[in-house]
Amino acid sequence: MSQTRKPTTSPSRRQLLQQSLGGAVVLWLGPQQLAWGADLVAVRVWPAEAYTRVTLESDTALNANFFAVEHPNRLVIDIEGLALSPQIKELVSKVRSDDPFIAGVRVGQNKPNVVRLVLDLKQQTKPQVFGLAPVAAYQHRLVFDLYPTLDSDPILALQRSTNLNPQPAAPTKPPLGGSPGAFMSAPGSTAPADQAPPGSSEQAAAAMNDALDEFIGSLPHKPQDKAVAKAAPRPADKAPERKVVTGNPRASAQRLVIVALDAGHGGEDPGAIGPSGLYEKNVVLAVAQKLRNRINATPGMRAMLTRESDYFVPLHERVNKARRVQADLFVSIHADAFTNPQARGASVFVLSERGASSTSARWLAKKENAADLVGGVNIKAKDAAVMRTLLDMSTTAQIKDSLKLGSAVLGHLGKVGRLHKPHVEQAGFAVLKAPDIPSILVETGFITNPEEETKLKDDAYQDELADALMAGIARYFERNPPLARDKPM
Repeated sequence: MSQTRKPTTSPSRRQLLQQSLGGAVVLWLGPQQLAWGADLVAVRVWPAEAYTRVTLESDTALNANFFAVEHPNRLVIDIEGLALSPQIKELVSKVRSDDPFIAGVRVGQNKPNVVRLVLDLKQQTKPQVFGLAPVAAYQHRLVFDLYPTLDSDPILALQRSTNLNPQPAAPTKPPLGGSPGAFMSAPGSTAPADQAPPGSSEQAAAAMNDALDEFIGSLPHKPQDKAVAKAAPRPADKAPERKVVTGNPRASAQRLVIVALDAGHGGEDPGAIGPSGLYEKNVVLAVAQKLRNRINATPGMRAMLTRESDYFVPLHERVNKARRVQADLFVSIHADAFTNPQARGASVFVLSERGASSTSARWLAKKENAADLVGGVNIKAKDAAVMRTLLDMSTTAQIKDSLKLGSAVLGHLGKVGRLHKPHVEQAGFAVLKAPDIPSILVETGFITNPEEETKLKDDAYQDELADALMAGIARYFERNPPLARDKPM
C-alpha cells in the first residue's frame, strides 16, 4: 500500500507549495529540481512598422496555445512547461513605448506548469506563433509575430522615404552595437495575406502594376520629375531593346527610376560579428540608409528599403518587395566574414546559372542563404513549391545586366578601398533571383578583419561607401538607360 501512495504524495506537496507561494517556488528551484520546468535562456522583442516579433529562447522546446480578445485588443498566450522566473518577467520591461503593436505585457502563472502572457495591443493583429529548432548560437526558440490586419505594403515605405525628402549629408544612423533581441513564438499559425503566392502570373503582374500605380500617384513630384515623359508599354513577347542615350542620362530618362536597397540580415539574424562585437546587420543598414538619401536626392530616382530598421525579413520577401514596385535594380548590401582574420577587401556578386565562380563564392552563398534559418522564417506560412518556381525563373538576360551593374559598382568601390577580387563573382544567392531585375550583392569589406571592422563602423567611411555605390549605379544607367514600364508616369 505504501508503494501505491508514494506517487501521489510528492505532487500533492508540490501543488500545496505552488498554491501558497505562487511563482516564488521557481526562484528557489532550478530546472534540475522541476521535472516539467524549461530553462528560459533569453527573451527578446523586435518592434517594427512591418510587424513586431517576440522571442522566448529556452533549453528545451516549448508548446504554446493562444487566442485573441477584443475590447480592448489583447493576445493571450499559454506556454506549457514553463514557470515564472526573472527571465520571463524581463519581457515586461523590454516593450518599448514606440512599439507599433504592443502597449504592454502581463505575466502570470496560470497553472502549475503553464505561464500565461497577456499582450495588450495597440491595434488588431494577425498573430503567427511557431517554434524554431536550435541553429547557430540559438537554442530552441518560441516565436510570436504580430502582423497588422491590413497587409504592409513596400509602396508605403517608399512613399514615406520620398515624403521625408532626406538629404545625403544627414542620414539616419542606427546604433552600431548591442546584442540581438527579439520576440519568439510557437507552431501552428496562419501566414499574413501578403505572403500568400498569387494564383497566376496574371494576378501577380496585376498586383505589381496596382502597387506601382499607387506609388506613382502618391509621389510629391519635384520640378525635375514633372519633365519625365510617358513611357511606352513593354512588349510582352520579346525582350525590349535599349536605346543609346547621349548627353545627361538622368535628363533623358523616360520615367522614374526605382532602386531596391536590401540591408542584409536583421532582427534575430545579426549577420557576421566583428572582433569588437560590431554587428553586420547594423553596419549595412547604416550604409543602405545613406545610399537611399543620395538616390532620393537625385532627380528622377527613388530608393526603396527592404527593411527600414532592425527586424528580420525572409529572403523571398525581400525579392517580392522589389518586384511589387517594379524596381529597376536590386542592391543587397552586406559585410563579409571569414575564419582567417587577415581576409580583406570588398566584393560584388551576381547570380550564377552554372554554379559558383569560386570556392569562396560558393561558401559565401551557402552562408547568406542560411539567413532564413537564423532569422527565423515561418516555413508553414509560405508555399515552398511556388517559391522554388519563382526563384528558378531567373533569366540569362537578368544575369547579363547584373554583371554590367556589378562591374560598374566594383570599379568605384576599388577607388574607396581594397578589393578582395578584381572581378565580379557569381554564385547561387537566393536573394538575387528576381527574374526581371538586375541584382547584385555587395560585400563592403570583411567585418572579421580588425582593420576593416574599424573602417566599417566609421561614419565617414560609410559615406564613402555610399558615394561609391551611388556612382556605380549612375554609371550603369549612363550605359544602360531604364526600359519603358507598363504604367505611365
